[in-house]
Amino acid sequence: MRRDIFQAIADPTRRAIITLIALQAMTPNAIAENFNTTRQSVSKHLRILTECELVKQEQYGREIYYSLELKKMKEIDKWISQFRKIWEARFSQLDEVLQTMKKQKK
Repeated sequence: MRRDIFQAIADPTRRAIITLIALQAMTPNAIAENFNTTRQSVSKHLRILTECELVKQEQYGREIYYSLELKKMKEIDKWISQFRKIWEARFSQLDEVLQTMKKQKK
């Protein structure tokens, strides 16, 4: 089953993994140390993130390092930005209403 990026980031553990590897590439063991779960569970999350191309694997010697795939993160940001614009406009409108109410109180 092919998952999309939004299914991948729906899980809080996967979002936490993304946050961890955003700073630096990490091995599965290093990632697992940050969670109260098994190494196998973390590997499953990493497999899903890899399938969705949100993370990439690079092998150095015997170790596999996972790092963030920025192109896919930009795809998420692009989708979210349309809602960011709507909410910014709504917050601006709310700010204007609050300013008007504040002036009327005086």
